[in-house]
Formats: sequence, structure tokens, C-alpha cells
Amino acid sequence: MLRTLEAERARGRDLFASAVSLEELDAANIAVLGRKSRLGDVQRALGTLEEAQRRELGKAVNEVRAELADALEARRNALTVDAESALLAADAVDMTLPGRRGPEGSLHPLTLVEDEIVGLFLRLGYRVAEGPEIEDDWHNFQALNIPEDHPARTMKDSLYVSIPGHPELLLRTETSAVQIRTMQSQPPPVYIVAPGRVYRRETPDPTHLAVFHQVEALVVDEGITFADLKGTLEAMAKGLFGEDRTIRFTPSYFPFVEPGAQIGVTCFRCGGVGCPTCGNGWIELLGAGMVHPKVLENCGYDSERYTGFAFGLGIERVAILKYEIPDIRLLIEGDVRFLERSGAA
Repeated sequence: MLRTLEAERARGRDLFASAVSLEELDAANIAVLGRKSRLGDVQRALGTLEEAQRRELGKAVNEVRAELADALEARRNALTVDAESALLAADAVDMTLPGRRGPEGSLHPLTLVEDEIVGLFLRLGYRVAEGPEIEDDWHNFQALNIPEDHPARTMKDSLYVSIPGHPELLLRTETSAVQIRTMQSQPPPVYIVAPGRVYRRETPDPTHLAVFHQVEALVVDEGITFADLKGTLEAMAKGLFGEDRTIRFTPSYFPFVEPGAQIGVTCFRCGGVGCPTCGNGWIELLGAGMVHPKVLENCGYDSERYTGFAFGLGIERVAILKYEIPDIRLLIEGDVRFLERSGAA
């Protein structure tokens, strides 16, 4: 029986060492250490031996079993490590391969238009000016020569804010208040462009929003004339809509300018012939004029020495024209289909 034990020891070690997978190792375990193995037969035969022989042979059986169990565990650990390494190798990522590019967005149409307008004036030497969106009555109305009985002063058109200790506050109705704050903060000359949000008491519909965006420009210096305003607006129209654009001035009233005008530009769809976009060949774009002397005086400027011009246009207005947007509300709804069509997603 001792020779049988030695033979099983050698056979078991060979079977365990030659197993190349955990499945083969499990089969070898049953063949070498299982109940029906040769080692099991020797163990069952111990009961037929004399006590002295049984004790000696039993000790030998236990030693062989322990040695083979250690060999089995060592081989199992090695095969487990190999299997895990193979799995990791199969799932390895080649860091030199190009990655999958996810969906990319782009700037919103309003941002594109604002950047285009502001960039145009920066190239002309203007600087960007900003101001608070919650304004007081003086900066939003009085300093701009808007009398108390003006329709824009009513609760119907403006959104007033109630803050204890701060009476007569409202959400600014136009970015013209930035012009006042700028003139109060510095002496002439002034060359600024002021983009920003403004607020009106409006019910949103295809052409109106309660919150929208404006860009205003202000120039104050010695010797500024209406011709300077005309040249500036022509440069802006050509920069926004093409070099072949023509502008026209239609007299209009704005409390903070004198004289004032509505500015139209030849339609960039039909070239001024007439189409569904313009109707008569012209697109009304913005309001403009020479800064009213009283506005200059309200800011401490000498209206006899300095003159200036100002104009403002709605960014949404330009966006719906440039991108042929049928409903202004599409600009704030976040519809991905619309944003993709307009190049913003």
C-alpha cells in the first residue's frame, strides 16, 4: 500500500500541474482526492489492517492527502490569476486609439448674434459696458427724459420690485440705463456698447417675450453729428447682413434723443424687391437718434460742448431675421430639434 500511496502522490502532482484550466483542475481533484479515487480505496482498506499497520499507513495517507491538497490549492491560485489576467487583457483599452466623440453643442443663436454685434463694435474701438438689471426710477426713466406720464411708466408695461428701504425699483425696461450710469462715472469721450437682458410686462406670443435682450450703443464726444450716426449704422448693417445692404431713416419720437429715427435695412432675403419676410423690401431694425441735450445735462455733461448719438436693437429681432425663426418663443424653449436646425446643438 505504501507503493500505491507514492504512486498516487506522483500521479496527483502530475495531474494538478498539467491542468490548464480550472475545469481540468476540478476533474483532477475528483480523480486524485475523491471518494472513488485510488487514495480513497487505500483509506477504506485501513480497517482491515492490524492496529500498528493501520496507524503507520493512516499517517502516510494523511501526509499524502495534505501534500496533494497544498499542490491543488497552489495550482488553483495560479490558474485563477491566469484567468483574471486573460480577462483583463481581453477588456484592455488601447489608449492610442481615437475615442468616440459624443454629441457636441454650439452657441445659442442669441449668443451668436450678440457676439457678432458686440464684436463689430469692439473692432470699431468701442468698449463693453454693463449695469444692474434691477434699476431705480431715475436711471431707468427720469434721466432718460421720460416724463412721469409716459406710458412706459405705468404698471401695465413695467415690472416693479418691492424691496423694503428701496422704493421705486423695477426690472430695467431697456439697457439705456447703462448709458446713464456710464456717463455719470466718466467724463467724455464715451464710446460704449451695452448688451443685456431687459424686462417688460408682456404676455409671450410669436413676436413678444417678457424677458429679452438688447444691445445699445452710445457715443458722446465733441463734434459728433448725425452723419456719424449714419455711417456707424451703415457699417453695422453691412457687417450683420451683407455689404450690399442699404439703410433708411424714418423720423420717429423717442424721449431720450432729438432728432430720433426708426432705421430700416434693405431685406437680405429679396434684396429690397419685396418678399414674405419684409413685405415691402425694407426691414425695420432699430431706433436711433442724437442724444437729447437734457439727457447729457442730467449726467453732468455740457450739452453746448458735447453731442452724441445712441441706438438700440433687440437681439431676438436680429436672430429671428438671420435664422428665419417663425416664432420668437422657440429661442427660449430649449427644443433640441430647433437648436440643431439653427446650429446651436
